Amino acid sequence: MIDLLEAIVNTDSNSYDKEGVDQVGALLKEKFEDIGMYVKIHRQTEQGNHLEIKAKRESQPKILIIAHMDTVFPKGEAKKRPFSVIGDKAYGPGVNDEKASHVQVLYAMKALKKSGSPAVNNVHIIFNSDEEIGSISSKSLIDEAAVGKDYSLVVECGRPNDGVVTERKGVGHFTVNVTGKGAHSGVEPEIGLSAIEELAYKVIKLQQLNDYKQGLTVNVGLIKGGTSVNTVPPHAEAEIDVRVKNEDQAMNVTNSIHQIAGEEIVKGTRTELTGAIDRPPMERTEESEKLFNTVKETGKELGFTIHEVSTGGGSDAAFTAAKGIPTIDGIGPIGEFSHSETEEYTDLNSLVDRTILLAKIIERLSM
Repeated sequence: MIDLLEAIVNTDSNSYDKEGVDQVGALLKEKFEDIGMYVKIHRQTEQGNHLEIKAKRESQPKILIIAHMDTVFPKGEAKKRPFSVIGDKAYGPGVNDEKASHVQVLYAMKALKKSGSPAVNNVHIIFNSDEEIGSISSKSLIDEAAVGKDYSLVVECGRPNDGVVTERKGVGHFTVNVTGKGAHSGVEPEIGLSAIEELAYKVIKLQQLNDYKQGLTVNVGLIKGGTSVNTVPPHAEAEIDVRVKNEDQAMNVTNSIHQIAGEEIVKGTRTELTGAIDRPPMERTEESEKLFNTVKETGKELGFTIHEVSTGGGSDAAFTAAKGIPTIDGIGPIGEFSHSETEEYTDLNSLVDRTILLAKIIERLSM
């Protein structure tokens, strides 16, 4: 397990590094085929290829497992800080988000195969290449794979103290572009129309949409504009990250953002708004609660005290949850500090524990 994890972590696989992601995919394809599983490659032109894996080509599984091969780290990061083990922790780019999960899924299938469990036939696995950038090309594959499924298990990293994720916020990205009119700020400023001034009014109103108690966040995280310090700025742009707890919030905040963008404070300026809530919230439902209870009971039998966690980060779990499929996320090995350039780690003890847990969950759900 450790050797395979080292090989995967030491292969750069940024979302835009097709060559690197495909190297990870080729390695996984080889390993799954070695244990007799059917692997289909969904070829892509820009991002890496996606993998679809089942026990047999003609299998009709009821459990969907989703994992992603891409990371946020640039090409060359693995060479700069390769895989390492200190004590019981493994370090390296993407080890926790979520390369340890690749090993987990493979070895869970190996265990089911070796034990002769028919539950291996009830699993449909998707390894996608673009989760970190919104699953642009893989969403349709996930949607297709989700048809007819009874359960969805997403192997993002587990949370400390045996946590799994039962609720995630929906994620949106909006861009506000304001066009004004340039003019010399010292000679004839009165004929100019400041795009930055117009945008500034909008930024204040956008930030006022935050409602932390209700789980709504609106963050104007990037802003740029102008051409020179002595020119009335003819253009300004802001990018907005939005996180919502439920579909009602998503609809309401989207309407509010459109309303703010449509207001004209500096007369004569024009504003264009693009974007949307592109990853729906993963809401906790009665059915997902039943699935969590199954996970919790399975963990208890193995000596684990599984608890549920809510998080503001998005994942592919949102897509299956939005279709009404009982979904649990954070089933992967336990670790912390994903996306960190130095601190990201996976607890190696949990790599084994969560592999056993995953195999046992699959068996129980297949009864």
